[in-house]
Amino acid sequence: MAALILALCNQKGGVGKSTTTFQLARAAVLAGRRVLAVDNDPQGNLTSNITADEVEADQVGLADVLSTRAGETLRDVIVPGVWPGLDVVPTTGRTLSEVRDELVIAGVGREARLREALAPVVDDYDLILIDSAPSLDQLTINALSAADAAVIVTHTKKWSLDGLGQLLDTVENVRAYSNPSLRVAGVIVNQHEERTVGGAQWLDALREAAEGRGLRIIGQPIPKRVVIADATEAARGLDEWGSAEATALGAIYAEHLTEIEGAHS
Repeated sequence: MAALILALCNQKGGVGKSTTTFQLARAAVLAGRRVLAVDNDPQGNLTSNITADEVEADQVGLADVLSTRAGETLRDVIVPGVWPGLDVVPTTGRTLSEVRDELVIAGVGREARLREALAPVVDDYDLILIDSAPSLDQLTINALSAADAAVIVTHTKKWSLDGLGQLLDTVENVRAYSNPSLRVAGVIVNQHEERTVGGAQWLDALREAAEGRGLRIIGQPIPKRVVIADATEAARGLDEWGSAEATALGAIYAEHLTEIEGAHS
């Protein structure tokens, strides 16, 4: 059975897409899934935390797979992740920012390069997580064109809510022109400041906006906690961190994964 492919996206930076990708990968591995994490962000933050060994600057990576000027396949660039059962397509080698510029001027089929690259390996995994760049450029469009579903990662701030419509318009365009089966799995609310009046107000507004667009809020919001960033930066799952708080937070990611997979089955 082919892998479920999820594109984690939001054109706004700082909402925690890479952290969410990392901890969802951990939840999937714990659940016995064979997981492939794809770092589709030129910043390479996911790569720096999720690979078993440090990725050298001259090592081949996703950019080499997407560029027409390189001959590597996806299998050529996959490296082991920090946990058994996890593989990673890193961002290194030819920079993704260069390939993004290459895609801008490319012709027909440019939005399908990642989908075509993933095709030979989809049966090797149960879940493929694509961490997308904080933009609505050709890299994100490639991620959406390759995915079964988009997972919107946001937080309860005004500017995140303002960009939701633009992101959904992009999803609709991808569905219309390159990936008719693409759906939106829902919205993960991240970095929620539940003890503030503003956080509660913007969560209510986000729920109202999501309902108006026919979207689901996936599970409970992930609260803003330093331990989440600390564990991720240390390349450890929350369950590995050794505190009751971290373990409870890790369970939220597991619940999110179960809900997303259940909706797809």
